Amino acid sequence: MKKMPEIATLQQSSAALLVGVLLFAASAQAQQRLTLTPHVPPAVVNGQASLAGEMPSTERMSLAVSLPLRHEADLDNLLQQIYDPQSPNYHRYLSVEEFTERFGPSLDDRDAIVRFAEAHGLTVTEAHANRLVVDVEGPVANVEKAFHVTMGVYRHPAGNRTFYAPDREPTLDLEVPVLHISGLDNFTLPHAKNVRPSQAPDQAAKATGSGPHGQFIGSDMRAAYYGSGPLTGAGQSVGLFEYAGYEISDVQLFFKNVNQPLNVPVAGVRLNGVPLQCPPTSCDDSEQVLDIEMAISMAPGLSQVVVYVGSSDVSIFSKMAADNTSKQLSCSWGWTDDESSLDPIFKEFAAQGQTVFVATGDNGSGTPGNSVWPADDPYVTAVGGTDLTTNGPGGGWYSETGWSGSAGGPSKNKIPIPAYQKLPGVIDASNAGSTTLRNIPDVAAEANTNQYSCYDGSCSGGNGGTSYAAPQWAGFMAMVNQQAVANGAATFGFLNPTIYELGVRANYGQYFHDIVSGSNGKYSAVVDYDLVTGWGSFDGPTLLEALVAVR
Repeated sequence: MKKMPEIATLQQSSAALLVGVLLFAASAQAQQRLTLTPHVPPAVVNGQASLAGEMPSTERMSLAVSLPLRHEADLDNLLQQIYDPQSPNYHRYLSVEEFTERFGPSLDDRDAIVRFAEAHGLTVTEAHANRLVVDVEGPVANVEKAFHVTMGVYRHPAGNRTFYAPDREPTLDLEVPVLHISGLDNFTLPHAKNVRPSQAPDQAAKATGSGPHGQFIGSDMRAAYYGSGPLTGAGQSVGLFEYAGYEISDVQLFFKNVNQPLNVPVAGVRLNGVPLQCPPTSCDDSEQVLDIEMAISMAPGLSQVVVYVGSSDVSIFSKMAADNTSKQLSCSWGWTDDESSLDPIFKEFAAQGQTVFVATGDNGSGTPGNSVWPADDPYVTAVGGTDLTTNGPGGGWYSETGWSGSAGGPSKNKIPIPAYQKLPGVIDASNAGSTTLRNIPDVAAEANTNQYSCYDGSCSGGNGGTSYAAPQWAGFMAMVNQQAVANGAATFGFLNPTIYELGVRANYGQYFHDIVSGSNGKYSAVVDYDLVTGWGSFDGPTLLEALVAVR
């Protein structure tokens, strides 16, 4: 009997030891927790990129930590209902708060990331309202310690430059799952999808526009695709995705030179420490400014254009979703990143009734996948390019062919074909599309190198690229949503399920200009859907009427 206390003490000690072992095991597991996506460029893994040195320990880095969705299968099911006209949830969109509570990371997980960053000497610059992204910045030494990596400087195997990247996959000392850490490498630089006069293969491309020397200006696109109707995008906002700032003086110069009023406010949102201004002596704002010019020209009564400027794709798109003030968004950039890090945000756009247009690129069927992305994501509307002819300066639509530079074809990023492209009548032998991969573009608009624009402190003709086409569609969508709201309905949201359903109808030609000639190299424009122009450009009044009617 006297031995019992000793046995109890021994049992307690064993229990304490067991707890200690379990805690140690959990701690070790936490230290070894990998992110859910890869970060080391293949060229580093296979040795094609030789090490030139290490990044200076004091150099500052800006990163975006992405967290995965919760209940993603439930979200996918809800999205099917939101875009099914037969569902009681058709076009019943979620608010940011509703989306976050149902599908965003938990508040505890988001706060754990914030505490983790601060504990490792990283400054939290933005914790997005949807909890999907936490922006941080700090010196290389702190980044290396936080994520257990060594940041190296490597010689790029395909260019005369160096890039930085981690030597291994990052790990975090916490139990919270992390989807991706954007900003740990710059192996592939962002690529603007516009063509400058010095880059244009045909600098004397003919045009029937009302700008200098017959060049097209934005109002010509409105006249050709919409006419003289009353809608101007009033009450709607267009959001623009940009990797650099802009000079508002360039926008003002454009509208002054074309003798048109500029009545739309332009607001900038700064992310990742990237400045909103872009002085010509140190920065090129040609992409950013043309996006603004085209969106306003198509919809001159917008309540505002919001220009989101940053260095991280997930930061910019996440902020657009978390703000949820612009229901039509345009992106004319391409880059390489892990596709799965953006999918949660694109799904949020769809759930909240936001439409995303992305330019496909300007090197025809040969455009590489890292320039096309994110146009081939299944939750965006990919916009290709055409060569437009009008009935004279400021005149109506006359004819249109596929533009040789219009990037199109099956996804080079190996993204599976979405349900809307599996509809009978979309992919067939004539268009040579893939039955297993996402096909682009979905739609198109004027993109030839016959456009007038002002940027970098001066103006010129000979500009082009699918960069011009994407904001045209965003401006048109603002007019669609203006009419929808006037009818007492919600905004339109993700466009593809509806335009593909319209496309396979017998009267499809009433809604789109079906472009049946022109080639981007490997693929040709054909009757109905094709891999140069998608379903074609919009016949504004009739497509607008059809879109509003399906509500």
